[in-house]
Amino acid sequence: MKFIVSSTLLLKNLQSISGVLSTNNTMPILDDFLFEIKENELQVTASDLETTMQVSVGMTQSEGVGNIAIPAKILLDTLKTFPDIPITFNINLDDSAIELSTDEGKFKLSGHRADEYPQLPVIEEAQEFEINADTLAIAINKTIFATGTDELRPVMSGVLCELNEEDITFVATDAHKLVRYRRTDYAPGVSNRFVIPKKPLNQMKSILSAGDDENVQVQYNETNAYFHFNNVNVICRLIEGKYPNYDAVIPKDNTNSLTLEREALLNSIKRVSIFANQSTHQVRFGISGQELVLSAEDVDFSNEAKERLQCNYDGEDMEIGFNSRFIIEMLNNLTTDEVVFELSTPERAGLIIPGEKQEGEDILMLVMPVMLNS
Repeated sequence: MKFIVSSTLLLKNLQSISGVLSTNNTMPILDDFLFEIKENELQVTASDLETTMQVSVGMTQSEGVGNIAIPAKILLDTLKTFPDIPITFNINLDDSAIELSTDEGKFKLSGHRADEYPQLPVIEEAQEFEINADTLAIAINKTIFATGTDELRPVMSGVLCELNEEDITFVATDAHKLVRYRRTDYAPGVSNRFVIPKKPLNQMKSILSAGDDENVQVQYNETNAYFHFNNVNVICRLIEGKYPNYDAVIPKDNTNSLTLEREALLNSIKRVSIFANQSTHQVRFGISGQELVLSAEDVDFSNEAKERLQCNYDGEDMEIGFNSRFIIEMLNNLTTDEVVFELSTPERAGLIIPGEKQEGEDILMLVMPVMLNS
């Protein structure tokens, strides 16, 4: 088996799927890329058993068909050193010997038999839909930061994808914060829900580009999901379990509304939080009239900070505490000039929503308060 491929093109495509490779694989073969040539197409696979990614790479020339597993690290490290030149792969399928040759040199390494590589899961009785790549990229970016890390609640370590007749909703929560991202300009025409793990979403996040007009084809059943876009396939095992009733925790009767300039608030919280207790990261919101006072202190080190911001407030004067890291994450993931905090009491969750709504987009972020020190 022999083929010629651009070093830069191959490296770019291998890097796009190399994030799947795990450093603590239970099977040594999973440290390899699986190379397959069939019908003048080179397909490369990377897998950790839970998530599998495939990419199709254009070749300059090829002879023969077959497949072989090639150690990923040595191949990536070698390709990184080349300028954009053609590389010839000569592969002996009988003894898995691999020779890479360029105009200036030859490099030999040992591969592994492809039949040792795990078979791809087949998605039987699949349902399917299509979603715009740009929409999916934004949905992942808006929600993935709010996923949990508690191993005892694995279902909360992924993002819920909820299909309805008239819209599609993505939800992530770790019990301290929650993000609901809904698209009302997209109608799947079916009703279903499944939870996608964080790892494949992170991989897609790095490949999907905002502004891409291509569609992503999605197939799913009770155990697996398959995403196909451009020259990439992603297959992942879904997280089993019942997702929490997120709608029940969103407070509906918020009588206090606080509107602020997003960038000014974000920078102010970043400054004030430097002086906060480094275990609680607590920042106090003191709202009175049309003024917000942000304050933080760390009694152990006698650190203290206070800053005033002009705001537009409709409601009762109140003081409420939040974990500054959560607020900063949320403000960073919004893009509007203004944000609105909807609040009820200092003991109940606060909602953060964009000041201006984008057409077809509905974003809601929820953050739990922290108990204020008297």
